[in-house]
Amino acid sequence: MPNRAHFAETLMEIARQTFDALPAHMRAAAGRVNTRVEPFAAPDVLAEFDMADPYQLTGLYQGVPLIHESVSYPSLESPTIWLYAEPILAEWRARGNVSLEDLVAHVFIHELGHHFGYSDEEMHALIGEED
Repeated sequence: MPNRAHFAETLMEIARQTFDALPAHMRAAAGRVNTRVEPFAAPDVLAEFDMADPYQLTGLYQGVPLIHESVSYPSLESPTIWLYAEPILAEWRARGNVSLEDLVAHVFIHELGHHFGYSDEEMHALIGEED
């Protein structure tokens, strides 16, 4: 387990490895997506999702999904996947039965799914998860 000073770097490295393991066509389609790590989501982000507990949100996709992009009117801002270190760390510790790599990869892929236009419900159905 890395110390907290290096935890953000560890999350970024796992996200990079997860991205690199994607099929080439998915990497190409997600090429403009940035990844950022912060300790917690900003208060305004939590309020937008009606969340009082900052530990509820482990990741977030912000951007225009590919299904809404237009060649003639592309989004000017690069989409971003946010990984929230403290909630990820808390979930990892609480679960105890999942590796940090698997948990971060799961959060990263889930948020990347939003880039491809999938809703939370569609992603849960695709991978057989309960809400």
